[in-house]
Amino acid sequence: MAKAVHNDVLDAALDAVKTGATRMVALAAEPASYAAANSDALADAAMTSTDFTIQEGVTSGRRLSVAAKSDVAITASGTATHVALLDGPGTRLLYVTTCPAQPLVSASTVSFGAWDIEIGDPA
Repeated sequence: MAKAVHNDVLDAALDAVKTGATRMVALAAEPASYAAANSDALADAAMTSTDFTIQEGVTSGRRLSVAAKSDVAITASGTATHVALLDGPGTRLLYVTTCPAQPLVSASTVSFGAWDIEIGDPA
């Protein structure tokens, strides 16, 4: 039996991140919760819905492109290994991904490169 999903279904999932995420944070480990991501953030960039673009997936399905952020203040020293998107009301850890390990030094700045979240078509 063939499997299919309409782009609107995938877009709805990606739109939850696009319209909900108000912060992108760098972390030294994978957070288990919103509270952990919030308290353990090494750097914190403000995000708005204009920082996200929903479009065709690279391989299949749909993707959400996340804009780069430059000169973000580093608030705590550590080696960043994860990036997370957090919501505005302060309750939801919307998305977590890994990043290349990068040492961060407090009172300096860091730049987040552009990246994508992709949801593939069902196989």
